[in-house]
Amino acid sequence: MILLQISANTGPEECCLAVRKALQVLLRECADAGVNVEVLEAVPADKPGNLRSVLLALDGQAAAGVALRWRGSVQWNCASPYRPAHKRKNWFIGLEVFETEAPGEAHAALRDKDLRFETLRASGPGGQHVNKTDSAVRATHIPSGLSVKVQTERSQHANKRLARALLEHKLAALASDAAQAARAARWLQHHGVERGNAGRVFRGESFTEIFKAPDAHSEI
Repeated sequence: MILLQISANTGPEECCLAVRKALQVLLRECADAGVNVEVLEAVPADKPGNLRSVLLALDGQAAAGVALRWRGSVQWNCASPYRPAHKRKNWFIGLEVFETEAPGEAHAALRDKDLRFETLRASGPGGQHVNKTDSAVRATHIPSGLSVKVQTERSQHANKRLARALLEHKLAALASDAAQAARAARWLQHHGVERGNAGRVFRGESFTEIFKAPDAHSEI
């Protein structure tokens, strides 16, 4: 799955209209390529129907190719439909691609085959109450290398169950941190639309494409 964000940045309402029009073209391209699209987030603009930004999830064999063809700056050449006397005719929006994990992947990572359990003797303070048998458990999530040690219970089985739960909690926290970092990256993209060097150029209220960037060969 690939995340693709279309943003008007801090541009005027004309740029928000360009986001709306670009989204329509993108959805048609995805349909033609057999790419499934889901709108994850949509920030409305001042005028009904226009969008300040929209975040899409693209899924399918051709998703990467479609995303790469749109990545970068997009130019719309058109007289303002809102301000007829305005001299500006070039409006820019930006599109950026973000990697993502498949839904549920973090939970799927807690499969038994991805976990390694070791038993060891409990250590540390506790006097006569500390475990004297090899009932302490160290659990390691092999794909990430994350490890926890649990010795609070006298039963090895109970410590194993607690270690698994603790690992699940720590992995969920890591996933949350990664999601926050991804949201921060998407927010920064709102403020990074490059004006000029457009990869694709559209003209007129019909949003007709007059320049398309060549197919990209780099991978996402």
